[in-house]
Amino acid sequence: MTQIEFNERISTLKETLKIVARKFTKDPDEVQDLVQDTILKALTYRHQYKQNTNLIGWLYTVMRSTYVDKYRRDQRMKTSIDKTEELYHLNVEDTHTFNQPDRSLEYQFVMECINKIDPTLRTPFKMYMEGFKYHEIVEKLNTPMGTVKNRIFNARKEIQKHLAEENTSL
Repeated sequence: MTQIEFNERISTLKETLKIVARKFTKDPDEVQDLVQDTILKALTYRHQYKQNTNLIGWLYTVMRSTYVDKYRRDQRMKTSIDKTEELYHLNVEDTHTFNQPDRSLEYQFVMECINKIDPTLRTPFKMYMEGFKYHEIVEKLNTPMGTVKNRIFNARKEIQKHLAEENTSL
């Protein structure tokens, strides 16, 4: 198929492409953009089209990948748009840090509860809290996987018990 024949076949399928594009998006402007991008890519990558195959199927695949690529790009580019007067939300103080005194006390309280549990449970639990994976803990402590998982589970239960006891005494 020559370049001219290929271009003519694509131009006759433009309305069909619009119908297909509406399955991806309902916005008329986005439909138009998607059809144009699909046609542009089809013309650019004409050499990848295999003669005597379903052209509309090939164009659908091009359109789908174009839409997915644009969607992913948009997801990465999402930004927060502050429509409030004087950009209130952009200037709000960040109050969810560990540096606040009440958060520091909560942290100390939890660490005290962790330090109350048996050292055989505490060691693998602290390692897990620090970001070690199970298999790394197994290697460092030279204990079986099941034992490590069991100790971490039991450490959680013990800590929960200590936290509950302390909360009831307050």
